[in-house]
Amino acid sequence: MIICSLGHSDQLARSLAKLLRAAYSRIAVSHFPDGDIYLKYNCNVKGKTVILINSFQPEPNWALYASVFAAETAKDLGAQKVVLVAPYLAFMRQDKRFKTGEAVSSRIMAKLLSNCIDKIITLDAHLHRYRSLKELFKIPAVNLTANSLIASYIKKTVSQPLLMGPDWESSQWARSIAEQIGAESAVLEKTRHSYRKVTVKLREKITFKNKNVVIVDDIISTGSTIIEAAKTAKRLGAKSVLALAVHGVFVEDAYKKLKKAASKIVTTNTIRHNSNKIDITSLLVNELKKKF
Repeated sequence: MIICSLGHSDQLARSLAKLLRAAYSRIAVSHFPDGDIYLKYNCNVKGKTVILINSFQPEPNWALYASVFAAETAKDLGAQKVVLVAPYLAFMRQDKRFKTGEAVSSRIMAKLLSNCIDKIITLDAHLHRYRSLKELFKIPAVNLTANSLIASYIKKTVSQPLLMGPDWESSQWARSIAEQIGAESAVLEKTRHSYRKVTVKLREKITFKNKNVVIVDDIISTGSTIIEAAKTAKRLGAKSVLALAVHGVFVEDAYKKLKKAASKIVTTNTIRHNSNKIDITSLLVNELKKKF
């Protein structure tokens, strides 16, 4: 086994290699003067299982493109197997044709990867209209969850927590984590008016006064949903508001905007950011120890 990084997840790749006692090598990726991609392995991969570590953020289009080139090159160089570890897997939210003529990005992404890798491992993929990754990929696909790590973090750092899901899609995280730590939970009802504008309402009768609210979601992108949820929690008497997500994408100054609404912002290290407080390395190590 050899752990190879494509640039987005260097720190995570190095940690995995150390814990797995495996070789580590960073793949050289750059561009020719005309913009074409240039990719080169700096190690011998012949006969080996190559583990590509590459989060699909930032620059998700580049990440997909580089992953395909790296996988195809590894196979061409004689690698026995190629496994892609994408801590954050982009393209999953376009899971249907919402408007006539649209590309269903999730299916195209899965088709491209299924043609060049032998297995994919990711974390808390955005499964809304899909029941599992098996509906997308033709290869073994593992969707790990950070719920236990998030539950442990909340239990250690938050007193009198009240877990909140900013919409019904996030309820799977909020409810599950609340059960693990013996806390109450609430889920808001969201109405989306555009990609950036949403409104939320609380449909449940639950006391927020003097509670430390933890808003849990899989992804913080523009942050609009969580910002509205934080405002609602404060209006209902919350003592503090912690915004916690598995994947911190933070586009369009979302982090800066969210800091004004939440008392604290925490993410896992699926995407490198200064809000990373929860380390997912142990989950990946356990999965990579299994036989492929």
